[in-house]
Amino acid sequence: MGRGRRTVLATAVTVVCAVTVLGASGTAFATVRQPDPSSAPTASSSPSSPSSPSSPSSPSGSAAASSSPSVTLPPDKDLEAVRKKLDGLYHDAAVATDAYNAAEEKADQQSAEISELNKKIAAGQLKLDRMKDRAGAAARDQYRTGGLPPQVQFMLSGDPQRFLDSAGLVLQGQRATSDLIDDMTRTQQDLRHYADDAADRLKDLEAHRKARAAAQKRVQERIEEAEKLQDTLEARQRERLAQLEKQAAEQAQTAWLGTGVLKDVAGKATDAGTAAVRFATAQIGKPYEWGAEGPKTYDCSGLTSQAWAAAGRPIPRTSQEQWRQLPHVAVQDMRPGDLIIYFGDASHVAMYVGDGRIVHAPRPGRTVTLAGAGEMPILGVVRPDATEIPGHRPDAD
Repeated sequence: MGRGRRTVLATAVTVVCAVTVLGASGTAFATVRQPDPSSAPTASSSPSSPSSPSSPSSPSGSAAASSSPSVTLPPDKDLEAVRKKLDGLYHDAAVATDAYNAAEEKADQQSAEISELNKKIAAGQLKLDRMKDRAGAAARDQYRTGGLPPQVQFMLSGDPQRFLDSAGLVLQGQRATSDLIDDMTRTQQDLRHYADDAADRLKDLEAHRKARAAAQKRVQERIEEAEKLQDTLEARQRERLAQLEKQAAEQAQTAWLGTGVLKDVAGKATDAGTAAVRFATAQIGKPYEWGAEGPKTYDCSGLTSQAWAAAGRPIPRTSQEQWRQLPHVAVQDMRPGDLIIYFGDASHVAMYVGDGRIVHAPRPGRTVTLAGAGEMPILGVVRPDATEIPGHRPDAD
């Protein structure tokens, strides 16, 4: 009987211990459990809502809040820091893109020059070979005549007139031989010059190819870094970031318009300017792609250079060269078709279309679009079809 009571007691203790352990592990599990990703946070669970504390009628409210935290947006100041970081990364990518475009343009130019030099070398070599054949034929003729001096030929000749005729031919032959030798010498010098020039161009070409590769690497690194930063944001954070970007652009445009800068802007587009604007605006909606010149994708200077090429006025390929080479005009004198250059390093360009608006290819992940001309810091304005240029700065050409 005592043994039976001990058995029952032991069994009871075991059951109690088991219940205790299961209850403790259940509590621990509730503490580390993550919220269901598919469940949307409610207004009462959002810290931004005044009703975020749990209801007093729910005794487990505090425990539920701690075990199932809702996804919340960081403060705007943190997202503003992200926005500025992204702007910096995309600006660096734009600078590298301009460097890539410039190096590519130089490499293409060097390749074309080398091709022309190779054509000149081939033509010069053919000319030299023909002159060598002529010189060889003259030497063979002299060998057949024995190479006798004219005086000896006179003494051996029984016909003085025939000798005089022959002497005249000899003099002509000597002059022709002398001219041939001079021509061969010049051709050989030209060939050496072409070969040296081609070697220099090859060195330049290799340097520009290396510069292009380095710029390409920088572009890709900056874009990848920006994309990774954006990938850390959730959908609601991205929406809020887009709102902040829009607000910043609107504030910049409002401030720019508030200066009264457009009150004297009344310039009318030329026929070429109208054609350039028509081409550029027809590209609205097409994706940005760094280094692209259309027809399906564009970068900023690819869009403006192709628009003016379509208008019959080829301009430099990069925004920096457009700023450096094209005539400058004052902002108050700009007209549709003019190009607005942005940032102190001239790393972005857009086309003015009138009414304080631009069309441009903004950055990776965006499309060709209309925007306010004052949304970015303006460096200056250039005019591809300038004739008489108000405010023109000659030293900038």
